[in-house]
Amino acid sequence: MLMEGGPATAAIPLRSTATVAPPRYSLPPCRFYGEDVLFCVDVDVESKAEMAKGRAITRLDAIKQAVLLFVHTKLSMNPDHRFAFSILAQSVSWLRKEFSSEVDSALSAVRAITAADSSYGLADITQLFRIAAHEAKKSRAQGRLFRVILIYCRSSACPQHQWPVSQKLFTMDVIYLHDKPSSENCPQKVYDALVDALEHVSEYEGYIFESGQGLTRVLFRQMCMLLSHPQQRCVQDDLDFPKSLVRKSPPQTDAAVSEDSMPGSSQ
Repeated sequence: MLMEGGPATAAIPLRSTATVAPPRYSLPPCRFYGEDVLFCVDVDVESKAEMAKGRAITRLDAIKQAVLLFVHTKLSMNPDHRFAFSILAQSVSWLRKEFSSEVDSALSAVRAITAADSSYGLADITQLFRIAAHEAKKSRAQGRLFRVILIYCRSSACPQHQWPVSQKLFTMDVIYLHDKPSSENCPQKVYDALVDALEHVSEYEGYIFESGQGLTRVLFRQMCMLLSHPQQRCVQDDLDFPKSLVRKSPPQTDAAVSEDSMPGSSQ
């Protein structure tokens, strides 16, 4: 390209203004693993706390609905996913040990979950990690991925564990339902302990969600966010969904615009 107004011999080439395209993003191919998901539901007396005003529904009732929503939706995505169930009292014990893709099996297990009439105080999740590590090795041998979803309801009792940080064989997600902070509880300390436990054991990015609002729809939304496959997740800090719904005003018509632009008559 030559500058205008001068002989060709004296021309100075202009600097190119073309933008350089960014390098093309590519995702290396990898095998997509079916999931074995172990639910662990807290059955402390605090799971009997009622949700927000409205229908008489407890945390445990809402948890059961949310778990079944997860199972149905996950199987609609891929019928190869499997589920098993455990409960957390002072420690963790099996409720339904066999991993199954059958909805009826999940429904039967969920219906069998009942809450205690008094507080357990201690919440030791070491056994949960033992179970998960053992089952994760079996899942891996079958070409599958193992995940734990812990649903915790205690506003003062921090979960405890003794587990080596070097063993990261599974992914852990947490949903924490708690009372609003007061002088009688410490949900922030409990939340911090849950974050530490999650980061201590998770092979892939684990998510943790909490709510002290007592709203069933919040629990359902959080459970739906856990539908994301661990192999396909961004870090939790980068999550930007679900999008908030904002009412949009209808677009103005040409007639309305012309009327608005007309000067007012003077009298």
